[in-house]
Amino acid sequence: MIQTPFYLIDKAKLLRNMEIIDRLRAGSGAKALLALKCFATWSAFDMMRDHMDGTTSSSLFELRLGKEKFGKETHAYSVAWADHEIEEAVGYADKIIFNSIGQLERFDNHSAGIQRGLRLNPRFSTSGFDLADPARPFSRLGEWDPVKIMAVIDRISGFMIHYNCENRDFDLFDQQLGRIEAEFAPLLEKVKWVSLGGGIHFTGEGYPVDDLAARLNAFSEKFGVQVYLEPGEAAITNSTSLEVTVLDLLNNGKDLAIVDSSIEAHMLDLLIYREKAKLPHEGEHEYQICGKSCLAGDIFGDARFEKPLSVGDRISVADAAGYTMVKKNWFNGVGMPSIAIKELDGTIRLVREFGYEDYASSLS
Repeated sequence: MIQTPFYLIDKAKLLRNMEIIDRLRAGSGAKALLALKCFATWSAFDMMRDHMDGTTSSSLFELRLGKEKFGKETHAYSVAWADHEIEEAVGYADKIIFNSIGQLERFDNHSAGIQRGLRLNPRFSTSGFDLADPARPFSRLGEWDPVKIMAVIDRISGFMIHYNCENRDFDLFDQQLGRIEAEFAPLLEKVKWVSLGGGIHFTGEGYPVDDLAARLNAFSEKFGVQVYLEPGEAAITNSTSLEVTVLDLLNNGKDLAIVDSSIEAHMLDLLIYREKAKLPHEGEHEYQICGKSCLAGDIFGDARFEKPLSVGDRISVADAAGYTMVKKNWFNGVGMPSIAIKELDGTIRLVREFGYEDYASSLS
């Protein structure tokens, strides 16, 4: 048994997502780039590489990781490139996407040798969280004025348009893409490729994948562009669990179980977006599952079990791949979860452990 806590990546479940990506690529002609901002655990890339066209990044380090560990096509995006980063970034990238016209002009000479793109902000999105809404008032994420963009159109070959956030509604996607077609047609007609970003939940149960494929193909043919998608959550949804162990039980008006993990340290998005972890919900025995950090709100959520919990029992927190391993931290010095992979034959392989030296070396 591997010492908890650890993230367990199940390749059989991951393969299910990859097969849907294959189906979408075949039906649409679109290319799929893994969004490393969501999932960058490169020990799983050996499987994903056969089903995806490359990676997209949000920083120099992600870009380098994609180039070295995934290979294939690399898209380099950053909200703002620094002077000391740009030459290295261009060396790793197949395409570099600038967030602003100012950055495009600033690094014109540095980037002239590769394909360049610009982030286009349509000024609407599907995000229900102001924190994550790229179309929020005064958004810094991309350019939106067609007149200004047209003035530099000869310097770019494509656009990145990221406006979806866990969008499960195909009709909404279709409607909003129609708005983009109508409002930005003169720009789209002048480029060779368009990335529609991530946030389309096409690997969710019941999603009309073939309808999405047909819609993307129609968009591609209408403007004569290569379409890219940047799946993050869609690539790894429901593939991974966070395995934890019960350390203590108490009742302060409610049965509580304290486990050897922490949402603040290991599943930070639960805290940021005030969501609950995906926990077991079968049985009559209800417990609030609590993290071990000193943060009062370090709560995974409520769970139900068929029998009362005991110290030493293990609990699986489902759907724990996205925005976890890329965000984990050393708050309270809580032990960092190991990373393990469940192979297609059912064997479990420990690929990385973290200890005190990792904690100490992350400081000074």
